[in-house]
Amino acid sequence: MTSTPGDGSMFDPQAEAMPREDLARLQLSRLKETLAHAYANVPHYQQSFKAAGVTPDDLTTLEDLARFPFTVKDDLRRGYPFGMFAVPREQVVRLHASSGTTGRPTVVGYTPEDIHTWGTLMARCLHSAGARPGDILHNAYGYGLFTGGLGAHYGAEHLGCSVVPMSGGNTEKQVMLLDDFGANVLCSTPSYALNIAEEAERKGVDLKNGPLRVGLFGAEPWSQAMRHELQERLGIRAMDVYGLSEVMGPGVACECSEQVGLHGWEDHFLFEVIDPETMQPLPMGEQGELVITTLTKKALPMVRYRTRDITRLIDTPCPCGRTHARILRVTGRNDDMLIIRGVNVYPSQIESVMIGRPGLSPHYQLVLQREGTLDSLTVEVEAQEGLDPATYEALGQQVRHTIKSLIGVTTRVVVLSPGELPRSQGKALRVRDLRRKD
Repeated sequence: MTSTPGDGSMFDPQAEAMPREDLARLQLSRLKETLAHAYANVPHYQQSFKAAGVTPDDLTTLEDLARFPFTVKDDLRRGYPFGMFAVPREQVVRLHASSGTTGRPTVVGYTPEDIHTWGTLMARCLHSAGARPGDILHNAYGYGLFTGGLGAHYGAEHLGCSVVPMSGGNTEKQVMLLDDFGANVLCSTPSYALNIAEEAERKGVDLKNGPLRVGLFGAEPWSQAMRHELQERLGIRAMDVYGLSEVMGPGVACECSEQVGLHGWEDHFLFEVIDPETMQPLPMGEQGELVITTLTKKALPMVRYRTRDITRLIDTPCPCGRTHARILRVTGRNDDMLIIRGVNVYPSQIESVMIGRPGLSPHYQLVLQREGTLDSLTVEVEAQEGLDPATYEALGQQVRHTIKSLIGVTTRVVVLSPGELPRSQGKALRVRDLRRKD
């Protein structure tokens, strides 16, 4: 990374502050290479392009990409394990995979060049969020087949941080090491960061007034209310980072100091937002499903990958000086959306009602059940320590009324005693679906 003379920053102006006209030219050149590479080496793309009546030669402008077919997670499952790779397996130096809890796992691979790109972009994310060379970075993302832990690890080392590779779990020890080592940066899911804050308070460890100043949180949707909660309880700036294994892992986009959208690194990815019903691209600024095409991936190029994440894109200038378009906070996923008696609901909408509300803790779960032919939603949320149990029912009725007023869905709200809900060690389980599967 280079410095802009006189401004004390460390971001690379040639990459991160590139004029948008130059960025578009670079994207077009790299997109042509990506389509040719995928078409020549991946049978899936040969078949899907031919079925759509296109070849890489049909792309002459960025707008032409809309003529090409989408890629979805099931395509990776059908190609299990290595059928989507665009290079011989012997050139792949890293394999990651999903949990496979709903079927075959999705397998992703990286060449040495891909690993270097990943580390570089994650370092770019960390720096834009406020991390600096020499910082101690406490990494509580899970290590292993999940991309979060190693993605943050390599990016932090690339930036020049001292990494504590803690992984998830053993929360008491997490708190001890954060305090003893004097970490400056915390990387984890937002729900697990909340557990760390809670454990520190229980143990009387003051992380809020220590050297910890930045949290880089991702891997699950989280609300602005959760941001405020984490910032207040840990004394940090809570920054959003975005990525997904199929595209690269963490490091696809990240917030800067303005905290108004995540800069998506457009020199390496092309972003679209589509209407998930019509599949048509939407204008800049309209809400829809995020679609990503990789521009520099060698082992596993992704062409128009449907992320299922619901968001908006904006390309207005950012005061930080970066010119890359910003992905606004992901509000949910198509496949996470609940339809309760005709009303569309995302878990993050419920979260925004409850977190920060007097008397309630930030720990909650949504329980789906079927009553006759209709679905019902119960919100289980814990009370704060010290709240009189006699007030639980009235508090639940207040929350129920607020959810109905703001979101339009009728729920049952059950206020539980502190500690009754399970604590996350990684990604939080926000929805329990108890409906009978016919």
